[in-house]
Amino acid sequence: MQASADRIALVTGANKGIGFEIARQLGKSGASILLGARDTARGEAAAASLKSEGIDAHFVQIDLAEPSTIEAAAAAIGARYGRLDVLVNNAGIADQADGWPSKTSISAVRHIFDTNFFGALAVTQAMLPLLRKSTASRIVNVSSGLGSLTHNSDPTWEFAQVKLLGYNASKAALNMLTVQLAAELRDMGIKVNSADPGFTATDLNGHSGHQTVAQGAAAAIQLALLADDGPSGGFFSASQSEPW
Repeated sequence: MQASADRIALVTGANKGIGFEIARQLGKSGASILLGARDTARGEAAAASLKSEGIDAHFVQIDLAEPSTIEAAAAAIGARYGRLDVLVNNAGIADQADGWPSKTSISAVRHIFDTNFFGALAVTQAMLPLLRKSTASRIVNVSSGLGSLTHNSDPTWEFAQVKLLGYNASKAALNMLTVQLAAELRDMGIKVNSADPGFTATDLNGHSGHQTVAQGAAAAIQLALLADDGPSGGFFSASQSEPW
């Protein structure tokens, strides 16, 4: 893989929380950071914050619900850099109307899937031509332990009662994207993996998580910086392989 200083990395949903920390740590490794966010003011402010730390960071407007912004981002990255080395599909949402299957709002489930799965798929498809131009690119899908079918079916699991059909299923679908895309790209030197951040204090959960954002970002950073002999098509936390 390219030396850290040569990498071009796009992180979606990077203006705050885990995404911002992933961008920050990748920038500290020497990568040029493309900070994806839908809100221009917040995205520019986040990029400025990274620049103040000596990181080569640039805001890129990407709204996963607006395909035109994804297409424009890919065109702009291609025109400026000619390739992309790292894609971190971090942007994700939850919905207060989500819940157990008998109670969840179908519109909430669709809303969640539009960002967490369809949005990530759209970004990946748009960026693949640029990723193929890298000598050894990495795709990291930021998933969740809540997307594990194994964990969801275990009544003794720590979070067994967290049955949010839309959110959990969207992350399970994202894991399927990881498995299939890794198989499709196996012979191209592109490694694709899912990251489980763990229960991290972010806006998404009202800051109720017990981990810091630095801890939550660790798995994605490790996967983004994988060596050439690293795995592909897996699901990992910062410390171990996780069950599908």
